[in-house]
Amino acid sequence: MRDDARIQAAILILEGILNRGEAADRALQAWGRSNRFAGSKDRRAIADHVYAALRNASCGDPRRAMIDALRQQNIGIPAIEALFSGERHAPVALSEDERTLLHDDTSATTWLDVSLRRRFGDATASEIRALSERAPLDLRVNALKAMPERAMDLLAEDGVVAEPVAGAPSALRVVAGSADVESSAAYEAGLVEIQDAGSQMVCALAGVRPGMAVLDLCTGAGGKALAFAAAMANRGRVVAADIAPVRLKRLAPRARRAGATIIEPHLLAPDWLDGPPPFDGLFDRVVIDAPCSGSGTWRRNPETRLRLTPARLAELAALQRRLLEAAAPQVKPGGRLLFITCSVLPEEGEDVAAAFAAAHPGFVRGPGLALSPASSGTDGFFAAAFDRTA
Repeated sequence: MRDDARIQAAILILEGILNRGEAADRALQAWGRSNRFAGSKDRRAIADHVYAALRNASCGDPRRAMIDALRQQNIGIPAIEALFSGERHAPVALSEDERTLLHDDTSATTWLDVSLRRRFGDATASEIRALSERAPLDLRVNALKAMPERAMDLLAEDGVVAEPVAGAPSALRVVAGSADVESSAAYEAGLVEIQDAGSQMVCALAGVRPGMAVLDLCTGAGGKALAFAAAMANRGRVVAADIAPVRLKRLAPRARRAGATIIEPHLLAPDWLDGPPPFDGLFDRVVIDAPCSGSGTWRRNPETRLRLTPARLAELAALQRRLLEAAAPQVKPGGRLLFITCSVLPEEGEDVAAAFAAAHPGFVRGPGLALSPASSGTDGFFAAAFDRTA
């Protein structure tokens, strides 16, 4: 395929992602199945164009997103205009508005820029650049089955080179062979799980110990529940709760592979927040990995940035406050409530945590973390612990 045809294919895929809400990876796979004439080199180039547009776009218009991405690659204006020639399989020619934007070097400050500056201050520009880069692949070594050195050796036998990650004792970062991880003997035997190092760091704030009762709210597919079971050496109880049956069903096979025997999947009713607590007893640890914008994972899911609106962010923050209110009574006196979001936006991090602390004098704020790609080399996370004193 010619370069201009690849650009047009990328724009068509972006229409599905930005206009119809399709996931980027699935949209690319669907295009590949429908266009088998495209070789592997073409598909890789088209995927690169799509992800560059999602990471660098200033708006949710597919053509403008593609133009923004080309400008970020320092492709000259004449070359961009030539790609949009309208000939054969090329994108249609640039409109007058698009030509004006192409020559406009100014950029307006958006509400998202304001929010990011609240969080990062003078480091905002470097953090935005880091959020636009490709994310690494991190693994968690399963303490129920192996030590990091053994896991690294076994991974290496299958061509996967991994290194320790500072600040996360069970974390390994894959530096070569990432495509072979899930087919490796170490993965299939449950010695390692895919989990970002930042996620492992915030899990550690829970301070779980063998014999505890732990409630993992919003568990999803159970990555943190598996980490807790390993840290507890399979002694105690981990209730993994979620409202999504499809995600929760993934936990059982993952637990079997990991050898985690203390996890109890718990399917919550969609309206459980409106009724009495659905849990039997109090817990030493309650962990809320709350639904959020996912802004801390924009490196992995760049399309979510362009779908986020101020109204949606407000809805998510309100849900997080409701989850904290529902979770607080489930914590034993002397226990800990841990609030986590994979976000770098203060509206669904520090703002929510501060409001909870102000309204609940029976909880004392404990340790916390604010991670980001530029500052910690991990996905972005916010975590705040609250210890119940009464």
